[in-house]
Amino acid sequence: MTNLRKTIKNFFPSAFWQPISETRYALSRAAQWPMATLHPWRRESIRQLAALKNAYKGERCFIIGNGPSLKQTDVSKLKNEYTFGMNRIYLAFPEWGFQTSFLVSVNDLVNEQCAEDFLNLDMPRFFSWRSRRFFQTFNLKLANLPTFLHTTYTGPKFATDACSRLWEGATVTYACLQLAYHMGFDEVILIGVDHSFTSKGQPNTTVVSGGDDPNHFDPRYFGKGFRWQLPDLDTSEQAYIRARQAFETAGRRVLDATIGGKLTVYPKINYDDLF
Repeated sequence: MTNLRKTIKNFFPSAFWQPISETRYALSRAAQWPMATLHPWRRESIRQLAALKNAYKGERCFIIGNGPSLKQTDVSKLKNEYTFGMNRIYLAFPEWGFQTSFLVSVNDLVNEQCAEDFLNLDMPRFFSWRSRRFFQTFNLKLANLPTFLHTTYTGPKFATDACSRLWEGATVTYACLQLAYHMGFDEVILIGVDHSFTSKGQPNTTVVSGGDDPNHFDPRYFGKGFRWQLPDLDTSEQAYIRARQAFETAGRRVLDATIGGKLTVYPKINYDDLF
């Protein structure tokens, strides 16, 4: 935001600006709708998502975060469980001896820098429709197309049907929660979702890593030279609350088995007691 815009915004009360901003965001989302609905890639993605609706009804799944606590977690216990991995979780696959059931990445910077790595994976993969441009150079065919989710930064909501628009909630974990709900999972368990970062600064600011990554399970995760965005933990918490409400309203639940995690939205459970 420019200094002039900041000055003008500070001069007027939020009650004045909020309706204007919401209208502008709504118009922007409306402009995205045709391509996000009618483009052949999205039509194929909607077909794929429709086939997954309630496909795992009554089952449980694990959403595996990328926090340092993952190094203290016996992930081998999840080999025969349904699992969602996020972003560069694939760095851990050789050590684990297995890969996650699904892979989700919605951040533009991650998708731009890791597109080739993602396309070399062979599990169902879900990416933001907005980031499709990073995959177009690989001459993808409909037969081997990953699933593109119509995610947006604005318009807070919890999507119970992933064929429609999903709000990102400032964390890929929220996209996974919406997918897990869509697929029908009755119980969702979080691990490695530390909800804390060593790196500090203005949320959503793009930075370039100067060395080993202290914020994730592997120092290579956002290693030297990698461009990434500082976390927005407050917005993420708002999203997590929406997810809890949606699951509980449906008689389902989200549990948090992260070792030493700072998130307080979900009931805590001991990881080893789950097996």
